[in-house]
Amino acid sequence: MQLLSALQGMWVLGFTVLVVVLDQITKLAVKDRFYLGESIEIFGDVLRFTYIQNPGMAFGIRLGGPLFFTIFASIASLIILIYLYRMRRESLPSRLSLALILGGAIGNLIDRFAYGEVIDFIDVGIKNTRWPVFNAADSAVTVGMIILISLVLFEGRKDEAPAPAKFPVQPPAPSDENDNWRDAKRSN
Repeated sequence: MQLLSALQGMWVLGFTVLVVVLDQITKLAVKDRFYLGESIEIFGDVLRFTYIQNPGMAFGIRLGGPLFFTIFASIASLIILIYLYRMRRESLPSRLSLALILGGAIGNLIDRFAYGEVIDFIDVGIKNTRWPVFNAADSAVTVGMIILISLVLFEGRKDEAPAPAKFPVQPPAPSDENDNWRDAKRSN
């Protein structure tokens, strides 16, 4: 049993590493092949690759400088790693959702250490209505969060059996009194 648990733990960490590697490969490919600000259509105007560098958080939110984001992302990654270890006996989907979040956080953290900002390139939208440009790490974090929230919402419901009624509702037992009432009602 311990061997199985250890293998699953390694598999989950391997999944985290896979997310980081895929994220970094895609970012390096964009950085090597695009000029900053360059955009090419991949699927018409709906999907474009647009190379930008994001000094802020998701969606370009800026609450502090690069040092703040690097420290914040480092602490968040460490907390997720500790939580992932503590959840080692939880369901595999729960741990994989955290592995996605951790892999995405580490992928963007690598960018912050290497460039002082994050490389974003996935540009989705229609004409002038565009979603903020993002990357594979952002996608991993988002998918991981969606899975984790879904598990919390739906696994909780599955585990909760409906509580039995304390006083089951039963029809009243027949009695002479009820029969007399019906007879009186019929005669009116």
